[in-house]
Amino acid sequence: MLDAVLIHQCADPTLKPAIVTQFIAKAGSQDPLAVTVRSGNRVVLVPKPTTPEEALALIRDNLGGNTVRVGITQYPAGLGIVEAGQLKPDMVEPCENICMGTTLCAKVFRIVSKWYGNPTAKEVLPQVMDDAVLAWQTGYFEGVAVFRAEDPGQEGNARSETAGSEKSEKDIDPTKDGSAAESAIDTVASDPNKAGIRIDLSGIGARP
Repeated sequence: MLDAVLIHQCADPTLKPAIVTQFIAKAGSQDPLAVTVRSGNRVVLVPKPTTPEEALALIRDNLGGNTVRVGITQYPAGLGIVEAGQLKPDMVEPCENICMGTTLCAKVFRIVSKWYGNPTAKEVLPQVMDDAVLAWQTGYFEGVAVFRAEDPGQEGNARSETAGSEKSEKDIDPTKDGSAAESAIDTVASDPNKAGIRIDLSGIGARP
């Protein structure tokens, strides 16, 4: 069982701790140095690393023709990396791995939830969770490569920004400054370190 404090400090804040715990239990690992290598549907047997250096060396050796997942969240190690030398050592650091993994996982949840019509009924949310976990494990949902797909949360943000830009100065309340404006969402959807708009997943993991 992961330390609740670690989850609170490191996980993406758009996901409730109960969801993070379920996600890691279903799709992750309790071992921060865990490296899983797959060639197609076949799991490749690799030596178990005992140090971060060994884990990184194992990842470098297997990137390219294989699918490599790493750490507590089983983060897709090759995402956004052109050369093995671009790998960052903190990929196997527990807090950073949870941060990267849950941020990317939150985007996957948004993609799956949008396909379901962004449901709020508690009886539907477990299915969303299961499909999101499967999408995380395979990298695909309904034919969409979820890790590289556009974050659907950004679509609403883009529309809001467009609508806001069409306002004339006379429509702006002069008593309000920009300090209360919502933060802009990063436009690089493929960056696993950026989060999009929050969605309500509070029903997942809740007791009936």
